[in-house]
Amino acid sequence: MKAKPPIYPLRVRQVPRQFSWVDHRLVRDRHIESCSHPAAALYLFLVTVADNQGMSYYSDPALMTRLAMDVAALDSARQNLIRIGLIAYESPLYQVLSLEPFVQTGHAPRVVQSMGPMDQPVPIAQIFKRIMGGSS
Repeated sequence: MKAKPPIYPLRVRQVPRQFSWVDHRLVRDRHIESCSHPAAALYLFLVTVADNQGMSYYSDPALMTRLAMDVAALDSARQNLIRIGLIAYESPLYQVLSLEPFVQTGHAPRVVQSMGPMDQPVPIAQIFKRIMGGSS
């Protein structure tokens, strides 16, 4: 099948210097289907503003203003994303997580085909502790 030309050829998106593409596996692997609308809005915002390691430092008041959410809506959206493993959060830091499934071992995470029911997001503090050589 021949590729269709872009609607606006002068506005074809280029890979930006900063990391901000939304991974197509969000849809292909059906992660998006587990997101509420507020959670999807929060995820899109975080993916857009995150650095190349997926880190974002936006405060709750800034997020609530930019996303037109109250405290309860933001908390619910955040918990939704944490529960399905798309983000990690330790106030005030957010991390957009890789969509690669992994299992935790005593060494670096290894990629696996599917996650089991016991897999849970890891708090950012625990990740930093492991990086810095501390025990968990």
